[in-house]
Amino acid sequence: MAAPVVSSVSPSQGPASGGTTVLVTGSGFTGALAVRFGVKNATSFTVDSSTQITAVAPSGTGAVNVTATTSQGTSSQQVTFTYVTAPTLTGLTPSQGPSTGGTTVTLTGTNLTGATAVSFGGTPATSFTVNSATQITAVTPPNAPGAAPVTVTTPSGTSNALTFTYVAAPSVTGLTPSQGPSTGGTTVTLTGTNLTGATAVSFGGTPATSFTVNSATQITAVTPPNASGAAPVTVTTPSGTSNPNVPQAYFYYAARPALTAVVPPSGSTAGGTAVTLTGSDLLNATAVRFDGAAALSFTVDSATQITAVTPPHSAGIAPVTVTTPGGTSGPLCYVYLAPPTLSSLAPDHGPANSVTVVTLTGTNLATATDVQFGTASASFTVVSPTQITAVTPTGSAGPVAVRVTTPAGPSSPVTYTRIAAPVI
Repeated sequence: MAAPVVSSVSPSQGPASGGTTVLVTGSGFTGALAVRFGVKNATSFTVDSSTQITAVAPSGTGAVNVTATTSQGTSSQQVTFTYVTAPTLTGLTPSQGPSTGGTTVTLTGTNLTGATAVSFGGTPATSFTVNSATQITAVTPPNAPGAAPVTVTTPSGTSNALTFTYVAAPSVTGLTPSQGPSTGGTTVTLTGTNLTGATAVSFGGTPATSFTVNSATQITAVTPPNASGAAPVTVTTPSGTSNPNVPQAYFYYAARPALTAVVPPSGSTAGGTAVTLTGSDLLNATAVRFDGAAALSFTVDSATQITAVTPPHSAGIAPVTVTTPGGTSGPLCYVYLAPPTLSSLAPDHGPANSVTVVTLTGTNLATATDVQFGTASASFTVVSPTQITAVTPTGSAGPVAVRVTTPAGPSSPVTYTRIAAPVI
């Protein structure tokens, strides 16, 4: 009988540490006494048939000839098995990413050619490409947050493990304050989780003017300008972007308030006048001021109306403003008036049953709205801030109090005496 013939081995390579199960094909294998890899005997072998042997490769280096020996001799064909060095990993870039996966990671190392698997925490990479013997690009699969060992497997074995850290996506759970002007510039404190390493903060899709990561649970950001209305606030880190559809993560941009009218437009220097302010974007007003002094009280009736009570102020013009989260309105003028005074009447008496033209003298009379003799209003003409001409109403004989009323209030009284007509 002829000596055995070895025609092929599969696989034709394996790790230097040995242990690879190799199918040796050929002929004349019945009664095989030995299978050798170079000068070393196979760790073990089984004769499957006259044409196949299953052998376990011993340790070795380089390319070695595989032979089979029977009682008829040893095969002489050159069929090689190549020992290759196991892969090693030396770096990962980046070394962290979201637990949802999808991060493209560059693995560097040695002996990466022929890689058959890349694993992240025991889970196969979504995909990978062998760029060279020293580089692989892999896409991370989803995984639980935390450290995951990364390995590469080739026909020569599995590499050492490097750590890729899966990080949970950030979340935003609160904003303080939660509203501000549409012109931007509000400093907002964002609270949440997993905020470390934030690369962007967005208000309604517009990047924050600036931001500072204070901790894993807090960021301070300055709002950019934006249209009025609710804007979702998001934080982006290497592990992803926070959910924009969380009610607590909305910032309300308020338009700047505007005033169009103050009614009445004037009142007493003593304050206490109820004033109706009309305008736009008046909701959530935080202050109403008269020349910088806070209103004694105010009520926001609607987006277009506020009722306020004037504070005391010296006589003259006072600018009125309203402040909301959207800013401070432009001013309207409110006039503080000193109360009127009366010093004399001329004449100070007249017939009870007929009218008399009387000249009233005093101060702050220019805005007079009423002249009363007792409880009866007289017709009158304002001559100057110090003089009014009035026509006395008829009435019962005797003294009556005369007062002048302006938006600043009534004057103190002076006396006019009605005289009864003589009786014949």
